[in-house]
Amino acid sequence: MDLHSRYPALGDLRARARRRIPHFVWEYLDSGTGSEATTARNRRKLDEVLLMPSALHGEVAPDLSAQLFGHTLPLPFGIAPLGMSGMIWPGAEHLLARAAAQAGIPYCLSTVATRTPADLKGDLGDHAWFQMYPPRDPDIRKDMLQKARDAGFGVLVLTVDVPVPSRRERQVRSGLTTPPKLTPRLLAQVACRPAWALGIAQHGMPRMKLIDEYAGNVSGLPSTKHAGYLLRTAPDWDYLRWLRAAWDGPMIVKGVMEARDAERLEAEGVDAVWISNHAGRQFDAAPATIEVLPAIRAATSKPVLIDGGFEGGLDILRAIALGADFVMMGRPWHYALGALGADGPAHLCEILSLDLQANMGQLGLSALSGARGRMIPAP
Repeated sequence: MDLHSRYPALGDLRARARRRIPHFVWEYLDSGTGSEATTARNRRKLDEVLLMPSALHGEVAPDLSAQLFGHTLPLPFGIAPLGMSGMIWPGAEHLLARAAAQAGIPYCLSTVATRTPADLKGDLGDHAWFQMYPPRDPDIRKDMLQKARDAGFGVLVLTVDVPVPSRRERQVRSGLTTPPKLTPRLLAQVACRPAWALGIAQHGMPRMKLIDEYAGNVSGLPSTKHAGYLLRTAPDWDYLRWLRAAWDGPMIVKGVMEARDAERLEAEGVDAVWISNHAGRQFDAAPATIEVLPAIRAATSKPVLIDGGFEGGLDILRAIALGADFVMMGRPWHYALGALGADGPAHLCEILSLDLQANMGQLGLSALSGARGRMIPAP
C-alpha cells in the first residue's frame, strides 16, 4: 500500500509518531500548559467555523497559491518554528528545510533549534525565515541577525508571547532537561524506540547550538527554563523599534492576539502580524486564535498569518474565510517526521494540498479568496 492508503490524515501520522519517539520527547512535542484548555479551545473553535457548500458549479480547478511579501507561493501554508526540533526527530531542521525548499513554502528556524542558521545554508529555499527570541544584549542581537542574513534567511520573525517561562506540567513530569540528560528512566524509553535512538547516535545529543555560542554549554536546566532564558528579555515597543531599524528585510511579529496591538504594529513598520497563542503552551486562559482573527484582520492592512490547532486543508480554508492570508503549522510537521522520517514532510504537504482541493471543490472555489464568501454567520 502507498502512504496515502496507510496514512491518509494527520491523525494517522500523529498516532504512528507517538509509537516511534520516546515518551519524554512526545510530552515535549504534544503538551500544552495547565489543564491544556487553550489547546482544546483552538480545536473546538475551528470546528465551529462553518462554510456553505455550493451546487451546480461545474468542474473546478482549484488554485492553491497565495501572495506574501510580493511573492506568489504555491501553497497557503508553511512550517512554523519549533524549539529543539532535532530532538523530536534526528536531523529535523535539515529535513524540514529541504522539504520546504522542494515545496516552495516558508520554513522558519527557531532560535532554540538544534542547528544554527549556518548549518542550514545549503538546505534553504527561497523562503527561509528566522525566528528570534529577543536577546537582552544588543551585541548578541546584532550578531544573531548577521548570522541569519549570512545563511540566507530573508524574513525575521520576532516572538513576543514568551515573556516568562510557562509551567508545562506534562513536560516537567516527563523528566526532560535541556540538553536531555539520559537518566535510567529516560534510557528505558529510548531503548523502546530504536529508529529514534539510531538517529540520535548518528546526529549527536541535541543541544541548542546557537544559544551555546553565546551562553556556553550550560547543562541540566529544566526544559521550561532552558539556557535560552539566560539571554532573553521581555521585549517592549522600544525593543521592537531597534529591531525594525536593524533588520532590512520583511519583519513579522508572532504572538499577536489583540487587534489594538496589530494596529500599532503596522504603525511601527512591521510587515505582517502572526496570530498565535503558542499552541496553548504559554497561557491556559487565552482565546483560540481563530476567535481573534476577524478583529485583527479588521485592524490592519498588513498580511495576517495564523497558527493554533490547524490539522488539515479544511482548517486552512476556515482561516482564509475569516481573513487570514497564510497559515503556519508546527506540530503537524513533527508528527510527520516522527511517523515517516525523511518521507514525512512531503507526505503531509500532499495531505494538506489534497484536502484543500477537495474542500474547495465542495465550495465551488477556483481561488482561495472565494472562501470569504462562503462563511456562515455565527448564530
